[in-house]
Amino acid sequence: MSGSARKGAVVSARAIWPAAGLFVVLVVALEFVASVGLVSAFVLPRPSEVFFSLSDLLLSGRVWEHVAATTFETVAGFLIGSVAAFVLAVLASMSDLARRAVYPYVIALQVTPLIAVAPLIIAWLGFGYSSKIAIAALICFFPVFVNTAAGMMSTDRTEEELFQSLRAGKMQTLVRLRLPRALPTIFAGLKTAMTLALIGAVVGEFVSAERGLGVLVTRYSYQLAVSAAFAVVILLTALGLLLYGAMVLVERYVVYWRSDSRLLARERRQSTRSEPTPSPSTRTAAGVET
Repeated sequence: MSGSARKGAVVSARAIWPAAGLFVVLVVALEFVASVGLVSAFVLPRPSEVFFSLSDLLLSGRVWEHVAATTFETVAGFLIGSVAAFVLAVLASMSDLARRAVYPYVIALQVTPLIAVAPLIIAWLGFGYSSKIAIAALICFFPVFVNTAAGMMSTDRTEEELFQSLRAGKMQTLVRLRLPRALPTIFAGLKTAMTLALIGAVVGEFVSAERGLGVLVTRYSYQLAVSAAFAVVILLTALGLLLYGAMVLVERYVVYWRSDSRLLARERRQSTRSEPTPSPSTRTAAGVET
């Protein structure tokens, strides 16, 4: 392992340890509170019981079809909503007329409570995957649209004038200037949209579905199997982290120049810290020599 890689591993470990230590403290505290009966088991089960329920779900294999269903609904809704938002945002950034026509409906869509609309969407599209995908697409539309439009309209005026002086067309300016400049902002919206798509899929499963992790949470809650319900919530959290991490990896691959600049800045800070500070005697000697 090289010196820079070893330093990076040490920095990562230092960043993880505080969160890991707090997690252990919270688990021990919750186990103690639940064991002595300060809180009812129907309100807060013991972490050990949640762990055994989670192990039983994973080993029995009956949970995987629900994981696959929720993942499919989330990813499909994310793709549909993000593509639609991206296209409309690009059009809005290129035309004032399109922006004035689209923005009121985008704002109206955002302020409408999706939980209130979810039963209507299920009534229109049925109890299958399509209704959950539609809910996920609607809930993840807004952050992608806003971030894409903001990124497209934040290019430097001087750069646009340079492209105009080179007789670049609108499509060339869009592809070679505005889109690369907007990619960091777009991916910020995409990462938020991925987590919202998962929320939308689970909300649809809460209302009505045949399979999905949201169905399991509802089922176990009705059966008062609180530890199993908490185990499913942990699975949902893990799924959300995996999907978010996937978007981070895609961002590092697509917006590669941003990662390179961050790495270069980090190496510069580390090299600056590693440089020895001259002692007062050295400074005095240097002054005498001059």
